[in-house]
Amino acid sequence: MPENMETRRGLFFEEFVLNQSIISPGRTITEADIVNFAGLSGDFTQIHTDAEYTKNTQIGKRIAHGLLIMSIASGLAARTGVLEGTVLVFREITSWKFIKPVFINDTIRVEMKVKDKKEMRRIGAGQVIIELGVLNQENEVVMKGDWNVLMAMMPVENG
Repeated sequence: MPENMETRRGLFFEEFVLNQSIISPGRTITEADIVNFAGLSGDFTQIHTDAEYTKNTQIGKRIAHGLLIMSIASGLAARTGVLEGTVLVFREITSWKFIKPVFINDTIRVEMKVKDKKEMRRIGAGQVIIELGVLNQENEVVMKGDWNVLMAMMPVENG
């Protein structure tokens, strides 16, 4: 079934513009997020799951798992729609840095900035390097890095 171009949300490789910035909606991190991620991953480290323990730490309260926030950031990036139906492969994450802790009730969002792109016409796709920053409700960067994604190119019109 041919794609209906009027309902497509994702951007083709050619539609990405260098330095283009895309902001996701926000999402509040809950205690349930942390508990569920601990159960899924098996990471029940005290700084994430033990409120009494963390009272006596330098930070003083529970923090969300860094990989949980990274996973939620991926979902927030997907919610922008720019990858929907046109991303072929998520190839690589580079230069990832965990900068500040994320706490229960913090609200995060992602800012995606097109850093570089490279046409790969032989495979009908293009590589897009997206600089991704995860920001909290205070507009502070809590983590950042680069995503390397392979995006479909615009279909060639026959005729």
